[in-house]
Amino acid sequence: MHKSARFGLVKSGLDAHTLGINHIAQLIEECGFEVHVAKSEIAQAVDKISAKTNFSVFKNWILGHNITHIGFSYRLDPQQALEAFVRLVHQIEDDVQISPKKGGLIKKMYFAGLPESCDLVENEFGTRYMTFRGDETPKESLLKLGLPDHLIPQSIQEQSVYDELRLNFGKSIIRQEKQFHICPTKEFDYPEYGTSKDHLIKRLTAAKSADQLPLTRVHAGPYMKDREKALALFSDWLKKLAGSHFLDIVSVGSSQLSQSHFGEDWDDLPNGGGVPFNSVLELRAIQEDAIPMLVRAYSATNNIPHVAHLLEQNLNMAWHALSFWWFNQLDGRGPLGLRQSISEHIEALKYIARVGKPFEPNTPHHFAFRGSDDLTYIVSAFLAAKIAKKHGIRYFVLQNMLNTPKSTWGLRDLAKSRALLQLIRGLEDRNFRVIYQPRAGLDYFSTDIEKAKIQLAAVSALMTDVEPKNMDSPDIVHVVSYSEALFLANPGVINESIQITKAALEFYPEFRHKNALEDITQSKDLMDQTEKLAVEAHMLVQDMEKNIKNLYSVEGLHILFQMGYLPVPFLWECREEYANAVNWTTRILGGGVHVVDEKGKRISIQDRLRRIKEINPKIY
Repeated sequence: MHKSARFGLVKSGLDAHTLGINHIAQLIEECGFEVHVAKSEIAQAVDKISAKTNFSVFKNWILGHNITHIGFSYRLDPQQALEAFVRLVHQIEDDVQISPKKGGLIKKMYFAGLPESCDLVENEFGTRYMTFRGDETPKESLLKLGLPDHLIPQSIQEQSVYDELRLNFGKSIIRQEKQFHICPTKEFDYPEYGTSKDHLIKRLTAAKSADQLPLTRVHAGPYMKDREKALALFSDWLKKLAGSHFLDIVSVGSSQLSQSHFGEDWDDLPNGGGVPFNSVLELRAIQEDAIPMLVRAYSATNNIPHVAHLLEQNLNMAWHALSFWWFNQLDGRGPLGLRQSISEHIEALKYIARVGKPFEPNTPHHFAFRGSDDLTYIVSAFLAAKIAKKHGIRYFVLQNMLNTPKSTWGLRDLAKSRALLQLIRGLEDRNFRVIYQPRAGLDYFSTDIEKAKIQLAAVSALMTDVEPKNMDSPDIVHVVSYSEALFLANPGVINESIQITKAALEFYPEFRHKNALEDITQSKDLMDQTEKLAVEAHMLVQDMEKNIKNLYSVEGLHILFQMGYLPVPFLWECREEYANAVNWTTRILGGGVHVVDEKGKRISIQDRLRRIKEINPKIY
C-alpha cells in the first residue's frame, strides 16, 4: 500500500455507536495514513444513497478528501446491513470518477458489521471485500486493511505480558470447565428478602455474612418487534433466572420508547428494541416475575423525575442510574437539550435521595464512547459522585467499565480503576458509601464463542487485581454475557456467564500467586501511573471549582461541558454548539487514551488547563 492512500470511514446514520469506527481511524493514523471519519450528514446520505442528491453529497466528500479506501460500518440488522452495503457498492461502481472497476479514485472497500452481516456480505461478494467482525486485535485489523507490517508501531505489535497471562488463565478455566462446578447461591433469610421492602444494602450485608460476595447483576431483555410477545418472553426469562438462583440483580433492558414515551400512545413510532413496558401494571408484573431478585431499569430520557418515581413505586428499584450529560440531544438518545436534561436529572437525584435508594452514574463510559481520555473518564465519575453526595445520596454504586476502548491494556485499566477508587473513596463518610461494580467493556468480546468465554474469565480476573487486598471487593459484578458480540443472552447463557465469572474470581488468586503476578500488578511503574492520574484528576477538578461558580448546579455542570473541560472529540450531535468540548484530539498511547497536540504528543495537565483558559476568556 502506497503512503498516499487515504481512508474514509462511514457508518449508518441509524447506528448511535461511534467507538469502533473512531478506534480504527486512530490505529490507521498511528501508522502514518490520513483518515476521514464521515460526519452525520454523510452518514444520513449513505442511508439513502440511491437518491441522486444523496449520492452527490457522498461523492463530493470522497473527491474533496481524495479518499482511496472506503470502510462502511453497519452493526444493526444483518439483512438491512447487506442491502445497505450492496446499494453503496453499486452506486460507487457505476460512477466513473470513483469506481474501482473503472480506474476511479477508490481502490478498496471494506465492510464492518455483525458476524451474520459479514457472512451475508461474503456470500454476496466472495473475497472481493474484506469484512470485519469486531473481535480483531489492533494488529489484525491493520493487516486486514492492507497496511504493511513494517508501518505498524511496535507498541501495537507487542502484547502485554499481563494480558497474555490472564488469557492463559481464562483458557484453563474454560478448557477444564471449572464454571460448571459453580453452584447457585443460597437464599438469604433476612425478613425483607424478596419482598417489596427489600433493599440493596440489606442484600449486600447478608451476602457478606454468608461469604457470597460479589452480588451479580445482569442487563437482560429480548429484542422482538411484537410488543406483547416481547413482554411474554421476558416474563418467561425472569422466572427462569429467578428459579435458577445464580443472578442477584436484573437490569431490565428497556426499549427506547419505554425510556422516551412511557405511558403514551406509541402508535407507529419506531422502536429500538428492548423490553417494551408501557404501563404501571407491566412494571408490577416484571417485579413479581423477578422475585427474589432485585430489579432495576433505565431512567427515562423525558419526564425523568416522574418516571423515576413510577419505577421506584412499581419495581422497588435496586438502584437508580442517571447520566447527567447523556441520553439527550447530545448523543441522539433523547429529546431534551443538555441544560434541560441536566436539570431533570438533578430533580430525579433529589427524589432518589429522599427515598433512600442507591444511585449509579451512567456517566464515565459514555464519555469514553465519545473519544474522551482516561482522565476525563475518572473526573466525570468523581463529579457525579460529588453531585450525588451534595444532594443527599447515601449509597453510591460506582460502575467501572473496563476494556474501553477494547484495545486498552490491562495494566492501564488497573491504573485507571485504582485512581478512580482512590478519589471517590475519599468522599466516603458515615453518610456516603461507595459500592464498587466493575464490568467488561461493551465491545470487548469476540464473535468466537470459545474465545469470548476465555475473555470473560480473563476480564473477571482483572477485576480482582484492582483491590487485591480487599477480600470484599468487588461488591457487585455487572456480568456481561459472553454472547455479547453475537446475540442477546438468554437465561442459559446468562447463568453460564455468571458461573464463568465466579469461577474466575475463585481460582484466579491462586494463579496470580503461582505466576508471581503481584510483581506486575504492584510494580512501581503502575503505582506511578495511578498516582499521576489521581493527581491530575484532582488538579482538573480544583480548576473547575475555582473558575465555575456553583459548579455542582445545573448551570455549573452545563458550563463545564461547554467550556471543554471534558473532551469528547467523537461527539456525534451538537458539535457546533459545544465546539470547545469537541475540539480536542485524543489517541491511544501506551495502552491508554490521552489528549494530544497537533503532532500526536501527549498534552500535560498544565497545558490542558492553559488551553481551557485561552478558549474561554470571558469566564476566566
